[in-house]
Order: sequence, then C-alpha cells, then structure tokens
Amino acid sequence: MINDFAAAAQETMAFLRRRLGFKLWMVTRTEGDDWIVLYADDAGYDIRPGQTFRWTDTVCSRMVLGHGPTIAPAMHDVPAYADAPLARQLRIGAYVGVPLHRTDGSLFGTLCGMDPQAQPLEIRAEQEAVTLLADLLSAILNTELNAGEASRRADRAEVDATRDSLTGLCNRRGWDMLVQREEERCSRYGHSACMVSIDLDDLKFTNDTQGHASGDALLMRAARALEQVTRGSDVVARLGGDEFAMLMVECDYFDAQAMLLRVQEALAAADVRASLGMAMRKPGYDLEEALEMADAEMYRAKRNRKVLN
Repeated sequence: MINDFAAAAQETMAFLRRRLGFKLWMVTRTEGDDWIVLYADDAGYDIRPGQTFRWTDTVCSRMVLGHGPTIAPAMHDVPAYADAPLARQLRIGAYVGVPLHRTDGSLFGTLCGMDPQAQPLEIRAEQEAVTLLADLLSAILNTELNAGEASRRADRAEVDATRDSLTGLCNRRGWDMLVQREEERCSRYGHSACMVSIDLDDLKFTNDTQGHASGDALLMRAARALEQVTRGSDVVARLGGDEFAMLMVECDYFDAQAMLLRVQEALAAADVRASLGMAMRKPGYDLEEALEMADAEMYRAKRNRKVLN
C-alpha cells in the first residue's frame, strides 16, 4: 500500500525498472551544493541512500537547466550530459531524469535513472509516463511537506509536560524526543538542520557571589533571549545547569550563521555572557553527531575566552 512519500518513491522506482530496465533508479534531493540520494533501486552502481555528490557535477543539474532532454538513450549524443563529471565517474551510457518540485515551484530534487549501456531510441516514447510519475511523486511529497509544520506543532504540544520548571524551555527529555522526530524528517526528506550548543560563562560565579536568586534571573534572561530570536519551528532547550541547546530546522549554513549572530546579539543585550558552538547536520552524520560537534566547538570557544581573559 502506498501511503507516504517513501513508499511512493520505492514503488515508482520498481515500476520504472520493470518498464525501462536501467541499472539504477534514484529519488534525490538538492540542498545547496549537495545532491543527496534519498532512495535508490540499484543493480550495479553501488549507490546507497544518504550518499552525496556535488550538484553541479551531475547530469540532473544540466537537465534542470534545459541543457538536454528528459530521456537520453545515448549520453554521448548530448554534449552537456556527456561532459558532466559524474557521468564519467559513474559510466552513464543512458539517462532519464525529471525534476521534483515543491508547491511554490522551487526545485526539491529529481527522479532519475541511469544505465552503463546506451539504450534503444524507442525509450523516448516513455517521456510522458515518466513525467506523470514525477508529478504524482511531487504531489505526495508536497502533501507531506505541507503537513510538516502541523506535525512539529503536535510534537511540541506533546513535550509541554517535559518543560524546565524555571525557564519554561524544553528539558533534556523533551529535547531528546524532538531531536529524534526531526532526525526522522531529515532522513526522509534530506532536510538540512543546525545544532547550537550554548554554555553560560558566569552562572557559578553569580550563584557564589550574588546568590541563587540572581543565578536564576540570569538563566531566565538567557532563556528569553534565545526564544526571542528563534522561529516557531525551531527548538530551544535547557539541558541542565548552565547548558542550553538550539535546533534550527530546514536551515542552511548561511541561514544558520545569520541566526547565530542574532543569538549572540540577543544574549549580549540581555547582559548574558556565553560560549557558543554551531554545527550543521549533513548526510553522513545525524543530529546527535552534529550536537557533539557543536559541543566541541563551544568548548573551544570557552577555552579561548579564558585565555583572552
């Protein structure tokens, strides 16, 4: 039964293999400079879901720009395709590719097939069927993507019982649940995301010299500063003591850098000194691994600040 994008992608690739043959069928995602393999039906290329290639090296990037046809039975007859670095690396003799679009018309990725051998010219008659399958797959994809915000709101309602009693932010338990749910979305759709690790510099000193009421006030100022600069879809948590974390969803590197600057400015305006570290989730490592990298970056920043002081 086809009831979601993942199942639809698998059934589409299986149908095209039966219909056209080809050693490889893929459903991919474009994200910045990356071309991410979301799903693959592979019988000879050793391509696995999660693999990433440079988008501009691909035949699909040239197809999207209109530099060649949807179906190329003989790759060497299409100079723009034959010159693509990935075509030489993967030994592509024949190619089929159609774009997958979001509701707003922007490019999500591609449905594509490859074979090491050139194919009969007659396969060009399948263009209408392949395009129709891509349109149907895009429709299923967009139904799920458009439901994503409602799903995230439901997730956040579920963690209301796991709020930190002082700041009102997610606590460790709520954070772990939301990170797991977001990782599932990232894996399914190839979303990028950013993890930020934040450690307050002065909490112990404030508690020792001004009392715990002042320390609690410091934690509250930090929490409100982080909340005011994040989007409703993002997650802010107090993981314990003076440790905070942020998950920025569907966020590329440049968006993350801009957000990090706003976080630093908001903390400074709230008179909160903190050390920050940031890492992007990319194919090849998950959100938990990204948080570990953000933690390492934060500790480097903290050590550097101590040296400067």
